[in-house]
Amino acid sequence: MAKKLYLGYKLRRLREQKGLTQAALAKTLEVSPSYLNQIENNQRPLTLAVLLRISTLFEIDLTSFVEDEEARLVSDLREALGDPLFGAATIGAAELRNATSASPELARRVLSLHQAYQKLHERVQSLADTLSSQDRGSTLAGPQFPYEEVRDYFHYCNNYVGPLDEAAEKLVEREEFRLGDMQNDLVRHLKDRHDVRVRLVADQGGGGAMRSFDPGTGTLYLSAQLSAPSRAFHLAHQLALLGQRDTIERLVEEANLTSEDARSICRVGLANYFAGALVMPYRAFASSARTVRHDVEQLQSRFAVSFEQVCHRLSTLQRPGARGVPFYFVRVDMAGNITKRHSATRFHFARFGGACPLWNVHEAFAQPGKILVQLARMPDGIAYICIARTVTKRGGAYLRPSRQFAIGLGCEAAYASEVVYSAGLDITNAEAAVPIGVSCRVCERTDCQQRAFPPIGSQLTVNEHHRSFVPYLFSRPEPEEIEAAAP
Repeated sequence: MAKKLYLGYKLRRLREQKGLTQAALAKTLEVSPSYLNQIENNQRPLTLAVLLRISTLFEIDLTSFVEDEEARLVSDLREALGDPLFGAATIGAAELRNATSASPELARRVLSLHQAYQKLHERVQSLADTLSSQDRGSTLAGPQFPYEEVRDYFHYCNNYVGPLDEAAEKLVEREEFRLGDMQNDLVRHLKDRHDVRVRLVADQGGGGAMRSFDPGTGTLYLSAQLSAPSRAFHLAHQLALLGQRDTIERLVEEANLTSEDARSICRVGLANYFAGALVMPYRAFASSARTVRHDVEQLQSRFAVSFEQVCHRLSTLQRPGARGVPFYFVRVDMAGNITKRHSATRFHFARFGGACPLWNVHEAFAQPGKILVQLARMPDGIAYICIARTVTKRGGAYLRPSRQFAIGLGCEAAYASEVVYSAGLDITNAEAAVPIGVSCRVCERTDCQQRAFPPIGSQLTVNEHHRSFVPYLFSRPEPEEIEAAAP
């Protein structure tokens, strides 16, 4: 029996992004308003005919519309349910897919609840030895990690924010900003349109800001230590705050974030998104990326931006009707903490705990500045072309430590012909791919010699007379029998 598609939440979000009423959309889709209302509330499934009309109207890829977000939710939910909090019993993948498909909003709320628990647990542990009577009135946990909540917002937008992306591209075209040499154009535009003057300031004591805006005098102060790409980015960020304020506030309101901290972080994130879209406008950047087969260093030169900025922008090229190669983008510090992560692919990052040690982002620190290429395969069988390279953010003085990160960028091996980094890789050889996973806690590979600890829910095998090269021997749980859903 064919699976029924209940995707009302996605259709409602698309309708709201286009500013359409239910009545207007119903007329375009050739259905009654009451029928559309039932679809949006998941009381009726989508038919093939309506799906095709939706695809034409919104210029979307049906495969992405139907599957991508559900797959991400299933992966995130599976990892969260691996927490010992939920016991050792494993919920089968089919059951998770059924639950997520039936109620995606419920799945998101379970994830939010687990994140709230994680935050409370970590803070209580850190304060356990210092709590006193004065602390009893303080709040230990909010509804969710603010940064995680905002990351989820971009994650489920497929890391593409249409209103800001299109506004940035129109501004570049209208003002004829020079691609690859935009800094002076941005300074002039801030003065002419917003009466803002830009001043470079020296950081004498090491505690200054990269960017500081004084609305009283209309002055934007930029640190003289910033590189040219960073200056252009901060100028574009200020343009977003001044020229796209209403759009940003509307998007923040529609995000339904649970705290003021999360809303503030989201405003910064949206302004950063606009800045990236301004210095690397969609169509020009996507066309150049295809021409050079997504060679990051060539794109750096063409648009006068940093390695990290190019990689981040490549992960956002998911405009309906003009989608680019879907990439993931990640930034990792030397301790393995993921400080930035975005994915337009089926590649999933660890939300809690460390990433897979076999992933080449960790190896990058041993060869600073060199682009490393890896053919990797996730447990679901999907192979990825992964590149990694370190970037260094200078402290600006001998006694100020520099910060070093590893930037990871990757796409599915199916796009090998469109990516220059596939040169020399044996894409057709399954054994040539490095077997990686999301994290040890949820990875079910039984033969990994790099495993840090066994996965949650596994049955350990301990033999005092036998020592294996594999640190933990365990068996996978038996797959659950999933009954066919009642019609």
